Amino acid sequence: MKLMQSHQILLVILAVGLCAIGCYLFSPYLGYHAVALILLVLTSLIATSFDILPVLIAATLSALTWNFFFIPPRFTFHITYSEDLLLFLLYFFIALVNGLLTVKIREAEAKARDKEEKEVTISLYNTLLNSLSHELRTPIATIIGAVDSLNDEATPLNEDQKSALFQSIESASLRLNQQVENLLNMSRLESGELKLSLDWVDVEAWIFSVKSKFLAKGSNADIQIEIAEGLPLFQMDVGLMDQMMDNLLTNAVQYGPKKPVILVHVAMKKEQLQLTISDNGPGFPEEYIGLVFDKFFRLPHAKSGGTGLGLSIVKGYVSAHQGTIELRNLPQEGCQFTLLFPAATSYINQLKHE
Repeated sequence: MKLMQSHQILLVILAVGLCAIGCYLFSPYLGYHAVALILLVLTSLIATSFDILPVLIAATLSALTWNFFFIPPRFTFHITYSEDLLLFLLYFFIALVNGLLTVKIREAEAKARDKEEKEVTISLYNTLLNSLSHELRTPIATIIGAVDSLNDEATPLNEDQKSALFQSIESASLRLNQQVENLLNMSRLESGELKLSLDWVDVEAWIFSVKSKFLAKGSNADIQIEIAEGLPLFQMDVGLMDQMMDNLLTNAVQYGPKKPVILVHVAMKKEQLQLTISDNGPGFPEEYIGLVFDKFFRLPHAKSGGTGLGLSIVKGYVSAHQGTIELRNLPQEGCQFTLLFPAATSYINQLKHE
């Protein structure tokens, strides 16, 4: 937090005073020319952090202190030699100019940072609006079109046509709901309002439940599950973990081939729950792997669909569980997400294997 100007002035006086005392104690070894350089450096350091008025006070006070305590004759403001008078005036001028320039440069840098941050914010805002304008408009248009067709008495529909329209409405509604949920979830993550509701979970039952729910939405993905034997119960927030897995599976389907193959491997690694999700998609360009978890980030030339929030929400949920997530491309094709959760565990369920 930035200090008030009155506090800055007090610190400036204290700093110059302490520096002068130190220089005075060592003046037999330094000489008054060296003291001038030390005080000038102090003024420059003050200028890097303080406002203009404290910097002006530092420059003036250091010049007067140097004159009174160090320039012969000492303990007077009288300067005997013209060379010392010229040196004093030059010191005072250099201290003022150096301090003021440093403050101005710092202010210019702050303005440049603010401008850059503002431009980044505007860019993200425009990205979000552009994405939402498509992602929200498309399902809404689908719903409106389907409802209009159902209400059009001039064109009677048979049962198959009605069923197809109802399916379109359901699919569009689910897509619309997903986008709204992503925005709400990101808002909760950023505001710090996300609270975990932990419960003991049988991971094997949970992962098959995730698969069933995902395929029930009409996906044609081939989801293969591998589970290590003897896994304990893990303590986690099932609701968040469901959404996290849904986002990862949706990402693999949306950007993968027509028939995506997804392998989910569940294991125990050093008292941690390890989840790996691999797919047979195109993978990620290596230069963008470090950016895929950023909010609103989408790969260049990516197919339409999505707001760039899915993976950033995944990372937020993983972090909320004190876990880590990594992404790498596979040697042949596709990519792999590796998630580690240092969750509390229970070996009660191992009694079933004894």
